[in-house]
Amino acid sequence: MEVAIIQIGNSKGLRLTKSILDKYNIKDKVELILEEGQIILKPVEQPRKGWEKAFQKMHENGDDQLLLNDVFEEENFDEWK
Repeated sequence: MEVAIIQIGNSKGLRLTKSILDKYNIKDKVELILEEGQIILKPVEQPRKGWEKAFQKMHENGDDQLLLNDVFEEENFDEWK
C-alpha cells in the first residue's frame, strides 16, 4: 500500500486509515522498528491487559494466598530504627 507523507508542523508524518487502525488495534501509540531497509509499525500492546480478570479468578479459586509470610519470625527490626 502506498501512502503520502504529509506535513505536520515542522515534522512530517503519515496517515493511517480507520480500517487499518481497527484491523491492527492501533490506539494512541505504535512501536517503530527500524530494520535493514524497512520501517515497521507495530501496535503497542497493553502489557497488563486481562490481569484484573485473572486476579479475580485466582481469588475465587483461593490461589491468591501468600506462599511465605511477609515478615519472618527471626527478623530483627532494631537496625531499621
